[in-house]
Amino acid sequence: MNFWTRMLDETEFLSDYGVRSVSRYHLEQPYQIHCDGRNLGVQYVPGEADSGLFGGNSNWRGPIWFPVNYLIIESLQKFHHYYGDDFKIECPTRSGQYITINQVAQELSARLTRIFLRDSTGRRAVFGECQRLQTDEHFRDYLLFHEYFHGDTGRGVGASHQTGWTGLLAKLFQPRKEVH
Repeated sequence: MNFWTRMLDETEFLSDYGVRSVSRYHLEQPYQIHCDGRNLGVQYVPGEADSGLFGGNSNWRGPIWFPVNYLIIESLQKFHHYYGDDFKIECPTRSGQYITINQVAQELSARLTRIFLRDSTGRRAVFGECQRLQTDEHFRDYLLFHEYFHGDTGRGVGASHQTGWTGLLAKLFQPRKEVH
């Protein structure tokens, strides 16, 4: 199995809202290693940390992180510049749909921006189940740029008051000129 296949697999890394930091496969099959007489493991955790490891800040085990996703998108755009439109990848994995590397970058951008845009019912994934943020006219249009996002629902998680890297969202909304 190659890099593309795993990253673009919706049962592994690809979420409706971007690329997860750990494969969803590890929800049911935690990664295990035996080291120094101890069994250690990592399990997929899509949102807030569920243990006190690393001072309780072990939230890297499954959520969506904007800076990592942004770097993936930029890298895909550079690969497309080199490989061109002839190189196609199945996206999502097992869909039977083959698209260019640039179209994969566009798909990831669309999934990330979906966190903040209203869906067909008028809800924003970033607000999760918070009814006041979803519906109150005084709150519903004021977006928070969270530290990271729930790997399955896109709900904003972590710091929402000081996280500049989620501001990369603005670059994803900018039109991109194709260079040939």
